[in-house]
Amino acid sequence: MSQELDYLSLRVAAGRLSRREFLGRAMALGVSATFANSLLTSAARAEGPVRGGILKGGLSGGSATDSLDPATFSTLSSIFGACWGEYLVAMVPDGGLENRIAESVEASKDAKTWTMKIRKGLEFHNGKAVTAKDVAATLERHSDPKSKSGALGVLKSIDTINANGDEVVVTLKDANADFPYLMTDYHLIIQPNGGKDNPAEGISAGPYKASVNEPGVRYGGERFANFWQPDKMGFADQVELLAINDATARISALQAGQVHIIDKVEPKVIDLIKRAPNLKVEAVSGPGYYCFNMFCDTAPFDNNDLRMALKLAIDRQEMLDKILRGYGTLGNDFPINNAYSLFPEDIPQREFDTDQAKHYYKKSGHNGPILLRVANAGFPGAVDAAQLYQQSCAKAGIALEIQRVPDDGFWSEVWNKQPFCNTYWSGRATQDQMYSTTYLSTAEWNDTHFSNEKFDKLLIEARAELDQDKRKNLYREIAIIVRDEGGVIVPMFNQAVDAVSDKVGGYVAWHDALMNSLAFAKCWSKA
Repeated sequence: MSQELDYLSLRVAAGRLSRREFLGRAMALGVSATFANSLLTSAARAEGPVRGGILKGGLSGGSATDSLDPATFSTLSSIFGACWGEYLVAMVPDGGLENRIAESVEASKDAKTWTMKIRKGLEFHNGKAVTAKDVAATLERHSDPKSKSGALGVLKSIDTINANGDEVVVTLKDANADFPYLMTDYHLIIQPNGGKDNPAEGISAGPYKASVNEPGVRYGGERFANFWQPDKMGFADQVELLAINDATARISALQAGQVHIIDKVEPKVIDLIKRAPNLKVEAVSGPGYYCFNMFCDTAPFDNNDLRMALKLAIDRQEMLDKILRGYGTLGNDFPINNAYSLFPEDIPQREFDTDQAKHYYKKSGHNGPILLRVANAGFPGAVDAAQLYQQSCAKAGIALEIQRVPDDGFWSEVWNKQPFCNTYWSGRATQDQMYSTTYLSTAEWNDTHFSNEKFDKLLIEARAELDQDKRKNLYREIAIIVRDEGGVIVPMFNQAVDAVSDKVGGYVAWHDALMNSLAFAKCWSKA
């Protein structure tokens, strides 16, 4: 069996077998998905990285208002951040962590004090040494509400931050066994003096130096000669990420060879791409989800009866079948699926129910149309999904008005600005991180304006609970509160679908899109 798996994994690395086909055969041989993925990683490495050339991406989520300040990263700038940024720790394909700038991370017995030993010999792009003071300053900046950092929610529990020699000691207000996972948040790029001097300068200790910064157009990076792990990342001479928000234009650029990797491939065109002999489709299940957000503090969505009516008036199965075409699973109006440990699997699945939707809509007292703003920039196929939603709402007597808004500017002008719109979340490393980033009342990116004292209290309690059974029960309570009282409608969890040219080596899909955003840092050009 071992020889057969090795053979199959090498075929994947060579582009002669799809990842999905490999996993299917591996499962048939009784191999776990985790072990199968590790074989793919090994095979990609065995193929051997090639140095030189340029690696190009055509990606969604670019906006003229983007910045290289990690605190305010948007979709595209965060992917570029993974090229030039370096982190304390990082996730690996089996769900664990690897130490990066932090050589070790150790906790006190009560999980309230965490000591991180900072690796010696690392260099920033400006030639300065990476120090414990830089790390402490980075955490200080992102935990300051004035920074408006997207990581603010996950850092709320920090009480003190101190740099002592080559160590950073963080004390928490409450115990948190998941603290190291919080440090994987993509905003927490370690910068000189924490970025307090010029956070948008694009300087860290990652494999590429930022050389081109044209927000909404393109980003570029050149290999950093003094990167501390040249055998693992930074193989191309250059990386270039083009902002191509239109899905059709991304595919055309890939087919024409203008780019080597694209993201957010719509399921309806996957078969078309598969027919091209020089292209591969890479799909991976994970914690990402597509959703519709309502501001809980803005009329008419400040009425929970109306929110419940809109949750019951969506035909999830139809949307899953017609929009994702099998590349996803049903959602249940909270942001957690079985990609997370301690997933509360016994919560009943919410169904499309016109009678109950009519009941809650009448109870809400609302009359007249409800405006939903939508753009495919929010998630692939969003406009079609909104039209399906409009039709299912009509069956419940709810007039849903759809306003299609431009993809360009969606993230700066619509998301987190308008009271009812579509969006997506790529998920986080832990349940606590996901909830703390998006639904904690004080989180900077609380994009449903959800505020619930019981939820906040339970989240802090779950964070400190070390008994896994008790913790799972707390997460179940948290999920039910969001499901029944929150402003998020989650019809489906999506597979992340990228398309890759055969001129790219080292691509192994895992966790989320673009190799968990590390594709351009870890892949190489065969051309």
